Amino acid sequence: MEHVAARRPADHARVLGYWTRERMARALPIDLLDGVSRGGLLGGVTGRSGITTAPGLSHGTLRLLPRPRTGAAELQPRAGTAEVQPRAGAAEPQPQAGAVERRHQSARRQIITAGSRWTTGGAVTRTTGRVFMTLHGVDFVCSAGTVRSANRDVVVTAGHCVKDGTGPWAENWTFVPGYREGGAEPYGRYAARRMFVAGPWSRSADDDYDVGMVALTTWADRHVADAVGAQEIAFNTGRGGQAFGFGYPADPPYTGEHLVYCAGKLRDDPHGQTRDQGLGCDMTAGSSGGPWLSGFDHATGWGTMTSLSSFKYSDDRRTMYGPYFGDTIRTLYTAAERA
Repeated sequence: MEHVAARRPADHARVLGYWTRERMARALPIDLLDGVSRGGLLGGVTGRSGITTAPGLSHGTLRLLPRPRTGAAELQPRAGTAEVQPRAGAAEPQPQAGAVERRHQSARRQIITAGSRWTTGGAVTRTTGRVFMTLHGVDFVCSAGTVRSANRDVVVTAGHCVKDGTGPWAENWTFVPGYREGGAEPYGRYAARRMFVAGPWSRSADDDYDVGMVALTTWADRHVADAVGAQEIAFNTGRGGQAFGFGYPADPPYTGEHLVYCAGKLRDDPHGQTRDQGLGCDMTAGSSGGPWLSGFDHATGWGTMTSLSSFKYSDDRRTMYGPYFGDTIRTLYTAAERA
């Protein structure tokens, strides 16, 4: 499924101009979309975005699925959950002594962490970025990453960061690669020109296909891949193995201001409800759409994207699930790189 976003230079300018520093700071994690849209914005409390949200709506959840699942519907946060405002100047947690375990397996270093600030640098700090978009009249944030493509314009994110399942497409969609604390945009900002999601996501919000791809406009006459580089992307790879997941979680204990990563061994969905694979990960709302890189070189920051952050089950907040990139996602990619 395809959607034409910004058609003309005037449209590009309008979208990029929409995102003032204040709007970017107030944008909500996309994972609250279900509660906001179904809550009707009536009779609730005012959240940090300045909108009125449904009673009990909290920032502190990711896109949660109930277990056992009842179709593809998202689960709202528990009623009465208090909204938590990030403390001014609060920083993401740093790796504690022993929190990052390093071990040798098959003569190769393995790194395991459920959520640490990425401080090593490398290409991933440029190819990963924050996404800002509007859905149902509300401003949201996600994460995304660039991938190698023929048009040098493609970024990959979650499907729910592009289109609300069977609902509307996102508006004002903008990618900020290498986003840094305080709203710094060292490589500019890029508006969407064409957006793509898999048919099963658009028709029924099928979580096996929660993938979106966006062909971007240029910034200062440069394609995004020329400005920041692009990770490789692969399809129908072997399941399991080691992966590094990256994103910009925006709910406590994180603030959305720093790149955070999880690393560990992938495992199949233990409930058999999806073909997704799970990664031990404490990242919170705002990390949706962040890239999962296999064969990742910790020293250089290069790897191959084979999945992305999609959802968590409501009874397991420590495992993130990501869709398997098979033939359908390959077709999606082909359409995006030809746009």
